[in-house]
Amino acid sequence: MNEIELSAGTIEYDDVGSGPTIVLLHGLMMDSSLWAGPVAELSAGHRCVVPTLPLGAHRRATSPAADLSLPGVARLVEEFLERLELTDVTLVGNDTGGAIVQLMLSCDRIGRIVLVSCEAFDNLPPGLTGKTLALVGKLSPRMLGLFLQQLRLRPMRRLPITFGWLTKRGDAATARWLQPVLGDAAIRRDVVRVLRTAFADRELLIKAAEQLPSFDRPALVVWAADDRVMPPAHGRRLAELLPQGKLVEVEDSYTLIPLDQPHRLAELISG
Repeated sequence: MNEIELSAGTIEYDDVGSGPTIVLLHGLMMDSSLWAGPVAELSAGHRCVVPTLPLGAHRRATSPAADLSLPGVARLVEEFLERLELTDVTLVGNDTGGAIVQLMLSCDRIGRIVLVSCEAFDNLPPGLTGKTLALVGKLSPRMLGLFLQQLRLRPMRRLPITFGWLTKRGDAATARWLQPVLGDAAIRRDVVRVLRTAFADRELLIKAAEQLPSFDRPALVVWAADDRVMPPAHGRRLAELLPQGKLVEVEDSYTLIPLDQPHRLAELISG
């Protein structure tokens, strides 16, 4: 795991393979391991750069002044691309990572985008999971830790209000993502800051959608046909608004396609 010091603090990231650069972004309460399956295949012909963003499963606490709102994290990703001197990147985002991609469309370092089952339009917070996160974000860091202790139990992680409707097969990953927030008070403080700001502007992605028609570069929208958190109609709408948009629906998967269908997703991104 590599590290880089940015304005928000230390960011860990994976950097594997060589060739055209793909940067992959994860969602709330996740880390770079979301992409381990697709990257195992993509890195054979691409340079895959996968940061662990300060969105709740990070292991290095941010600075007290860090802006952990979604626009703030989008600016942090732009800083990350600039510091690593990455250009003409394929920027890929799943879940909240896809929302961050939508907030970065004016970045001139992006050559093409892939939106993978993600928040869009008025789906903020998304589904039962997002609404749960919005509620627990109102807790103190100590109370948040006590609440999340319940998620050590698999039946609790598989509830629709937690990770149950996000992934069909990725429970081991979701258990791993909880370790930093359960074990580190500084991370819990970060998580409260993230959750209190992530959904503060309910019209954030409605405004971002106004910029979609101006992104005249290759754009792929990959959506889970069985998605219960991110409406499939939003995937179709995103593809229609993007001038070069193309939609592919993936069967037998929930929102976290990188966990549920990693081989199929790697094929689509490579293409």
